[in-house]
Amino acid sequence: MESPAQKMHNEITFPDDPGLILLIPQDDVAEPELSIVIPAMNEESVITEFMNWCHEGIAAAGVRAEILILDSSTDKTPDIALAMGARVLKMPRRGLGRAYIDSLGVIRGKYVILGDADCTYDFRKIQPFMEHFHEDFEFIIGSRFAGSIEDGAMPALHRYFGTPLTIFILNVIYGTNFSDIHCGMRGVTLDAFKRMNLRSQSWEYASEMIVKSVRLKLRTIEAPVHFYKDREGRESHHKRIGWFSPWHAGWINLRAMLIFGADFFVLKPGIILFLLGLIITVPLSMGPLTVGGVTLSLNTMFLGATFSIVGLQSFFLGCMAQGLYDPSGVTKKHWAEKFAYTPMMIISGFVMGFGLLLCLNFASAYAQAGFTLFDDMISTNHLAVSGLLAIVLSFITFTSTLLLHAINATMPANPKNPATMADHDG
Repeated sequence: MESPAQKMHNEITFPDDPGLILLIPQDDVAEPELSIVIPAMNEESVITEFMNWCHEGIAAAGVRAEILILDSSTDKTPDIALAMGARVLKMPRRGLGRAYIDSLGVIRGKYVILGDADCTYDFRKIQPFMEHFHEDFEFIIGSRFAGSIEDGAMPALHRYFGTPLTIFILNVIYGTNFSDIHCGMRGVTLDAFKRMNLRSQSWEYASEMIVKSVRLKLRTIEAPVHFYKDREGRESHHKRIGWFSPWHAGWINLRAMLIFGADFFVLKPGIILFLLGLIITVPLSMGPLTVGGVTLSLNTMFLGATFSIVGLQSFFLGCMAQGLYDPSGVTKKHWAEKFAYTPMMIISGFVMGFGLLLCLNFASAYAQAGFTLFDDMISTNHLAVSGLLAIVLSFITFTSTLLLHAINATMPANPKNPATMADHDG
């Protein structure tokens, strides 16, 4: 990406994205350790108090910090923030997640704290975040439930149903133990922030960050935070948009959890279904069996074969999904090694040949009987079903092995975020 051209001493434009303008205050902080990065849109009524909170929190933490406001306002929010010492990245209204993506190239601090400019999160209390950063944690997720929630700050339906439900779903899918996945105040190292390679353009960035912190195996900890209700006269963004906005935000966050966690639904369930199918099918290969007075025959074999086929395909889909999600490249390499090309080609070929042999045995016996019923047809039929199952399973294994190796060969490890810009001090 081309380097930004400096228009004046306190303003930087970006030729590759003309919609972005970085405004730099006269008393800009040099070489900050911490960046407080805050999206803001028309927060004129509270931005002064918020900036005072930030300065108080910075002083109490004893850290050199910059305040970076990601602004899409039509009021005086950016002017007030700039006058009070914040850098302001002017940007089009493109969504909350996109604002964070656009900010990556101008964040200068080693550590980053994210949040809202509406004074619902207490930025006078950033010292616990800095303490966790200095303990080498890479991702710090604020928890309102571990801290406090002021009466009226969160609707009862959200507090006691929607939020706990989505937290439960995410914890089950990803095997985590978060107490609050929707808290907007969170800390992350700049390195980890870039490695997350965020794609979400809107509210669902919150879930994507959580999921990718798990996928990246970041050193993560929760920090209790205080959550306050909106200031008198201020209307939240959800209320500005309409009654449907919170439901839409919840839905797209749930969608992000499911999309980035598809392997949960197919990998382990696939193994169970595959093995269950073999347990049903293999014993019936030589003919019907009677168990507890019930005779199991071809229909039961077809059911078992279906289980095995769906199970094996699901398992391989899970392996592929993990490879696609893997930001580090470790999982892609793991599955490519587990299903090494040469051994899997040999195994697939052997199973395919064995299946064809069983099917040809049935075809030969059927032809010799003049394509009519014959004495040994029952056992031959059962073997033929096992043969067909072997053929299908060998083909699934063959093609899936090729795809696993294709993913490993073509998907880059540690991809760079396409939206990042060159870092400039102005």
